Amino acid sequence: MHRGSIAVSEINCDICGSNIEHGERYLIITDDKKEDEKQRLCVECCLNKGYAGYILEKSEKILTFFPEGPY
Repeated sequence: MHRGSIAVSEINCDICGSNIEHGERYLIITDDKKEDEKQRLCVECCLNKGYAGYILEKSEKILTFFPEGPY
């Protein structure tokens, strides 16, 4: 399951190790069979892996973690 979230404290990206600071958006990926195992990805890693993208809404580019619909 993929869930977009906002950091409430400083955490690290599980792929690149960069800091995700308070108030920044990030993606949590959990396996449906193993709910206790979570992977946290920063926006840059999400864009590189295709988990995030920009859509045009009301003449404005908006970042979304679901560019092609829910997973």
